[in-house]
Amino acid sequence: MGIPVSTTEGDFDFERAKKGGLDAPFMSIYIPSDYQQKPDNGKALADSLINMIEAIVQAHPDKFALAKTPSEIEENSKAGKISLPLGMENGAPIGNDVKNVTYFFDRGIRYVTLTHGKQNQICDSSYDTLNRSWNGLSPFGEKVVAEMNRVGMMVDISHVSDSSFYDVIKASKAPVIASHSSCRYFTPAFERNMSDDMIKALAKNGGVIQINFGASFLDSLARVNSKMLDSLEKTLQAKGLTSKDSAAQSIIDQFAKNHSDLYSDVARVADHIDHVVKLVGIDHVGIGSDYDGVGDSLPLGLKDVSDYPNLFYVLLKRGYSDEDIKKICSGNIFRVWNKVIEISEKG
Repeated sequence: MGIPVSTTEGDFDFERAKKGGLDAPFMSIYIPSDYQQKPDNGKALADSLINMIEAIVQAHPDKFALAKTPSEIEENSKAGKISLPLGMENGAPIGNDVKNVTYFFDRGIRYVTLTHGKQNQICDSSYDTLNRSWNGLSPFGEKVVAEMNRVGMMVDISHVSDSSFYDVIKASKAPVIASHSSCRYFTPAFERNMSDDMIKALAKNGGVIQINFGASFLDSLARVNSKMLDSLEKTLQAKGLTSKDSAAQSIIDQFAKNHSDLYSDVARVADHIDHVVKLVGIDHVGIGSDYDGVGDSLPLGLKDVSDYPNLFYVLLKRGYSDEDIKKICSGNIFRVWNKVIEISEKG
């Protein structure tokens, strides 16, 4: 995530967020799949990451604030603060006790990505094709979805297998989200993205797909050529650098110019938005950039959070209205989030 006020490292800090018009990035409480093997299923790691976000807010109360509802985000924005709502990427830390859904809700988590790179106790993963014990949601996973509906926590189906997705759609009383997925139409062999039928089912559920900016999510050509990024990594290693070092930026920029087909570009992100809109309308698409989550594969024109206006410029040129762009930026996810809260309050 980088130093929060100003840094040349990572994809996000306060100054770049302000430049890009970003008011509320979800902070990913990311639990790697190998933590599923620990006795606590990664719960201690989740707690430590939540503590870290809380510490950022405590250290910079004039710049950042926690947020647990869309209305809190709006109030923080009026005060000039960037909100840091929390989402947990991988539901493994819930363990085998459904009461932990409430535990993490009380800690501020407002969505949970049910699994990540491997199947867990909740459901199967899109990446873990060799291990699909549940053929969708597990019996415990059904209880987790019901409990998330009960407490008012959004269910995130990014990373889950297709059968898990359809099980979630059947099980959830509330709309669900795909927090950082893109359209399989552009990457036919990539199950991690959503097929047209899945996007239609998500829209019928009232949910939102938020487009991931990673090159491999955007374009099949970029997926095929992505192994060439290894040569960039080796070049940096030979110079004693990592991609996060400021001295590496000129090398990365030159590599990007020489190998633009590896990265895709801002226009392709707009293509994914167009595709969703043509399929199901403007109310079911959003932005799920995955900044600081997809490494060096970000598209040309969207290399960090300061570049968001480049995407809006392309969308405006394509005929999207200001109201359309507001829905894409926040309106659609706020609608889902508020509906999840409403359903929870009605019991």
